[in-house]
Amino acid sequence: MKHIIKKCVEDSIRTKQIFFEQNIERIESCAVLMARTFEQGKKILLFGNGGSAADCQHIAAEFINRFQMERRPLPGLALTTDTSVITSIGNDYSYEDIFLKQIQALGQKGDIALGISTSGNSPNVVKAMIQAKQMGLVTLGLSGNKGKLKDISDIAFCVDCDTTARIQEVHILLAHILCDLTERILFDDTSKS
Repeated sequence: MKHIIKKCVEDSIRTKQIFFEQNIERIESCAVLMARTFEQGKKILLFGNGGSAADCQHIAAEFINRFQMERRPLPGLALTTDTSVITSIGNDYSYEDIFLKQIQALGQKGDIALGISTSGNSPNVVKAMIQAKQMGLVTLGLSGNKGKLKDISDIAFCVDCDTTARIQEVHILLAHILCDLTERILFDDTSKS
């Protein structure tokens, strides 16, 4: 079992190192975009399935409550949490529409739609991203190395890996870094020097 533990840790570290070396400039630009979105009174709408749904809730909590510093709440909304909305849309229409209809109801031009799909092909995430783009939201996609999400996102962060767990580990570290940088841009004058 020890060799399995060591291999998981080594694979996770290696996947993260490769991803962050390849995406450092894009991450910085994305944090600036997020800060500008909040400065303009806009919000981030987050959606995904399974573990990615939990990541959406986690990220929204970091923005609304706080991440590293005491500051005012920032509007991040996980579209994965309202079971009455999700189950009514799934029942009356289709599971593929559970995020699309929420984007239609809550999204406004200039908001960010942050969709997460490790496969890059989750139909409900893809449909919501297409809708968001049509409505003038900025689309930010987090995925693995395959799928449609990278092609339909204004900004795509694709983890070059086939293992779902490693992809999710990169996604949550990326989200923490984006939260940290966004806070610093908005609330810490020393980060601007």
